[in-house]
Amino acid sequence: MTQSVFRVFTLAALLLVPAAQAVTVIPKTAFNSVADFEKYFDYLYPWGSDHNGSGRMVKGNVNVASGTLSLVATPTSNPVPPTSAANPHPAIHYASGAVHAKDHITVTAGNSYSIYGEFSALTPKGTWPAFWLTAVNGWPPEVDIGEWKGTANNWYNTFNTSSQVKSDLVAWPTDLSFHSLRADLTAQGSSVKIDFFMDNQLKATQYGANFAGAPMWLIINLQMEGSSGSPGPTGTTTYKIRNVQVTRTGS
Repeated sequence: MTQSVFRVFTLAALLLVPAAQAVTVIPKTAFNSVADFEKYFDYLYPWGSDHNGSGRMVKGNVNVASGTLSLVATPTSNPVPPTSAANPHPAIHYASGAVHAKDHITVTAGNSYSIYGEFSALTPKGTWPAFWLTAVNGWPPEVDIGEWKGTANNWYNTFNTSSQVKSDLVAWPTDLSFHSLRADLTAQGSSVKIDFFMDNQLKATQYGANFAGAPMWLIINLQMEGSSGSPGPTGTTTYKIRNVQVTRTGS
């Protein structure tokens, strides 16, 4: 076989190799109904009802209907127990809502992930909605795709340790109006490259050291006060989310 004929056969063989297909881990229809939601998500945080703010997560403050997830924070009095079970043990001032995906996000050399959603978030003092990844086993890794901490900004954060944190603050266009966020995660050796998008525009790129191979939870929650300041709202606060989709390319 001549060299030119060999090249033709080689090119033809390469063209016949199928491109890697994206697998839908969580579909955009996951919030169409409670039954759809419960196929892909569980209530509360993976570790329970409390975390690092004054909101205690309860199932009753999670509403799913017509393609939208609503997390609702309402002021509460005389909660039992009165303080959070999680560090730094703040006083509980709100009943609120949190959910987490049943499937873990584990980025390896053989795959990549794209995590997308559309958010109607609030940014007044004392409101702390989020859309984030955190370690299943120990901590870190943590990647904050959406985090609004009492200012009109979205915080993109990657925690390599508690003191080695990369943060990019990007102005949030409008409270109570849906805008999209997306994070694309790919392994680069033992690290994971994270590209952050808002309304389909690349806003930041960060790197998680030693994140490759580490399983992470995907969490959506409406925390209150804490890092977002206090006092928080005296009335009802609602955080709405729709069209969340997680896709994986590769195995």
